[in-house]
Amino acid sequence: MRGFTLIEMVVTVAVVAVLAAMAVPVAELTAQRARESELRLALRQIRGAIDDYKRLADEGRIARAADGSGYPPRLAELVHGVPDARSADGRRIYLLRRIPRDPFVTDPEIDPVDTWGLRSYASPPDAPRAGADVFDVHSRAPGRGLNGVPYQEW
Repeated sequence: MRGFTLIEMVVTVAVVAVLAAMAVPVAELTAQRARESELRLALRQIRGAIDDYKRLADEGRIARAADGSGYPPRLAELVHGVPDARSADGRRIYLLRRIPRDPFVTDPEIDPVDTWGLRSYASPPDAPRAGADVFDVHSRAPGRGLNGVPYQEW
């Protein structure tokens, strides 16, 4: 009966270690790509709902103050719904089923609404900050994407 020599075992372990060392960066890159893809989709959904809210406010379907911008006062309004100003029976307009979570925020205790950075209509684009309405959202994640752009500027 023939067994493995010590050298054969060492070579086999070394080859497996090299293959594992090559696979780890690829797996990390794949995970980052997946999170970035989720971030793009979430931003697209929220921004689309914000734009729909503004369009409906401009059309008179959503009541707004005379000095209001027409954007939702809170991000949660997109999910909780707003009264349809043209409906006599008090129907509500719902723009999202749920607020998607920022995929870079991994703490499940944080409400999805609180995972996003908010920008009001009155704040400048180079220094976004929350205010009386929600004009835009951005990720609060530190770091840069694979495209070289900081996540906070997506």
